[in-house]
Amino acid sequence: MSISVIEQAKIQAQVLVPPVKALQAELGEVRANALVRKALGDLYRDFGEEFWKAKNESDLGKAVSSAFKTYARDDALAYEVIEQSQDSFAFDVTRCAYAEFYKALGEPELGFLLICTADFATAEGFGSDIKLTRTQTIMQGAGHCDFRYRRDGEGSQ
Repeated sequence: MSISVIEQAKIQAQVLVPPVKALQAELGEVRANALVRKALGDLYRDFGEEFWKAKNESDLGKAVSSAFKTYARDDALAYEVIEQSQDSFAFDVTRCAYAEFYKALGEPELGFLLICTADFATAEGFGSDIKLTRTQTIMQGAGHCDFRYRRDGEGSQ
């Protein structure tokens, strides 16, 4: 049985949090976070591309729903689907074990950097016509995360 994404995130935190904090102390938070965002962004963008190609699914709602279930496995997330169609998938995350974990570590800002920012890079990997909008996260103290994926009509896959 493969390890769930939440368990992977906990293991990665043990490895990533200390060097990120060291980078922040050495380079300053803004510069260090930009470097981490770029490095992880490239990784997650590639992940999104690989997922999209492997899924071979033109229905955005079905594809993103499938991907999201991977992140929600092992009760990592509770969420409510708002809209699901050929060209959109909108949902609200109402409970997030990733945020709970990073808050317990006392590092919700690093949780946002290491976990939440990956969502946008992964969405970029889905193709230039797929856009993600999110205005708030539980990791940053909101009551829920509002994910809105849509196919832009412009651009091509």
